[in-house]
Amino acid sequence: MAKAQDMNTVLKDIMGAFPVDTKAMEEAFQNQAALNEKLSGVALAAAEKSAEISNKWTKETLAKLNDMTKVKAEPADYAKAMTDFASASAEVAAENMAAFAEVAKKVQMDTVELMMAAGKDLQNDAAAAVKKATDEVTAAAKKATAAAK
Repeated sequence: MAKAQDMNTVLKDIMGAFPVDTKAMEEAFQNQAALNEKLSGVALAAAEKSAEISNKWTKETLAKLNDMTKVKAEPADYAKAMTDFASASAEVAAENMAAFAEVAKKVQMDTVELMMAAGKDLQNDAAAAVKKATDEVTAAAKKATAAAK
């Protein structure tokens, strides 16, 4: 009568034939964490610069409003103050929008640079992992072939 195989032993043998490289998993996690740290740094620097631009813009606008609200001698001076405020606001808006565009451009360039570096590292890691796996499978196949003879 045939003896039933213990499934635990079979699964253990199968898992033993395909070892998991925990060091590679650990390195992948660390690399991902490092990339996330760098990307967060780019985002936080952009947020800080954007806040500075917004703060400066607000201060300039309030200063112009202060000038506009002062008592004028002639009614025509109020119209001129409004016109001056509108012109100054348009000019400041253009300057600040250009500053925001520069921040966005820097974020884009930094992000692309980080992603390209990460892609290169990932490609090198993947090539090394495939070579290692190929070597291990080849060794296991040779061992299995030798055992079968």
